[in-house]
Amino acid sequence: MPPMTSVICIGAGPSGLTAAYLLSKAGRQVTVLEQDPVYVGGISKTATHKGFAFDIGGHRFFSKSQEVEDLWDEILGDQFLERPRKSRIYYNNRLFNYPLRAFDALSKLGVLEAIRCVLSYARVRLRPNAAPRNFRDWVTDKFGKRLFEIFFRTYTEKVWGMKCEDISADWAAQRIKGLSLSKAIWHALLPQRSSRPRQEIIKTLVDSFRYPVRGPGMMWEAAAEKIRGHGGEVRLGQQVVAITRQEQGGWQVVARDQSGAERTYACAHVISSMPMRELATALGPKLPASVSAAAEQLRYRDFLVVALILRERDLFDDNWLYIHSPDVKVGRIQNFKSWSPAMVPEPSLNCYGLEYFCFAGDGLWSSSDADLVELASRELVQLGLASRADILEGCVVRQEKAYPIYDAGYQERVAAIRDELHAHWPGLHLVGRNGMHKYNNQDHAMMTAMLTVKNILAGRMLYDVWRVNEDAEYHEEGRAGAEVSVRQGYRAAGGGRMVPVAVGGD
Repeated sequence: MPPMTSVICIGAGPSGLTAAYLLSKAGRQVTVLEQDPVYVGGISKTATHKGFAFDIGGHRFFSKSQEVEDLWDEILGDQFLERPRKSRIYYNNRLFNYPLRAFDALSKLGVLEAIRCVLSYARVRLRPNAAPRNFRDWVTDKFGKRLFEIFFRTYTEKVWGMKCEDISADWAAQRIKGLSLSKAIWHALLPQRSSRPRQEIIKTLVDSFRYPVRGPGMMWEAAAEKIRGHGGEVRLGQQVVAITRQEQGGWQVVARDQSGAERTYACAHVISSMPMRELATALGPKLPASVSAAAEQLRYRDFLVVALILRERDLFDDNWLYIHSPDVKVGRIQNFKSWSPAMVPEPSLNCYGLEYFCFAGDGLWSSSDADLVELASRELVQLGLASRADILEGCVVRQEKAYPIYDAGYQERVAAIRDELHAHWPGLHLVGRNGMHKYNNQDHAMMTAMLTVKNILAGRMLYDVWRVNEDAEYHEEGRAGAEVSVRQGYRAAGGGRMVPVAVGGD
């Protein structure tokens, strides 16, 4: 018989490690199984190369939930920096502030283009779109058609590899939260005061954030160590290949290591942050054919970062730049010294992360590391952000399934899987970005884990984790919702209807 473990957490990203940390702290037996053989943190890991540290994308530490902020402090202590947020859009050989500051954008576009943008915005304000069907409709309703074409279309289509008309409006609602041109103008005139309650701050407009001294991976490495200190296990290089519900109750989880050896774990609960599509394949007994078909149709966007080490010339001090130029493939450029000087061991040098969005197996993904370093070097010079002589070397990190795709029909597919698991698979809990096929930020992913742990410890469903970040505008505007606090959840009422409840403590 395999050893009995109370909870198996699949994936050592923010949601999996948050759940494991809280459960182990509460005295539960926990094992975390992570496929990556080297790093914890998932897409929030920090990779290293010759002493240089770099993110797989940039990860700000700011949350509207005080519980999340408190948990960060509990895990990492005083190892945070307070960093100014600065990001800009590279468009037409010029840099524009982002979030968009109306006066900056309109002045740099020129008088005629500015007039077109203002008239375009006025037109949508006179006739707003009450039911946007896709990303194009949603952004156009917030900014006007002309600003959508200039500042959103090219970059968005680079990220997703599909037309804006084919992307669900849900994605815009989650990523451009509570923001419109009128709010951008107001923010430019009266920036957000730090004294404002955090629930009232539009996250997209945050002017500063906290950041671990050596990157976000520092947080999750500390969490893994604390889990081990509580008697739990964090096992790397473990690919989960089977998750079987037992007739007598409980679960068996089979993980395969890099040598091909398999080990079986028995547990009362499974917390899964593995991609929903792969979860459906691993489950036993098999899901109904219609549900399996829905899972198979879920899609993901993959990602790679080329970290270039170069001589520091102080050409820009942004945390990151969005590259809207259609003449290059790079989508975003991180300046890791601006995230934290400790990421770069030599003050005379810097490390830029050039991010490319792709599908696993396509030409970009399959290119050799040497070719990708050459491409990134060439494009950085083409953009005027470095000279060729200053680029010293580079390395490549690939990240599969970085982003769940919000295409037409994804909601129905996710709902079919969710309903089946809720009805017939007790003890299986989905958390995190890929686990729920939901474009959650790091703090949202943590919140899904925090609420799941409360449900497990209570022995019943106190909270519906699917309400976390469910309605981006609803939550981001600061009205009551699951994002604000783990003490504000949603309890099941008659007929499966969810009603808000306030819960004090456990």
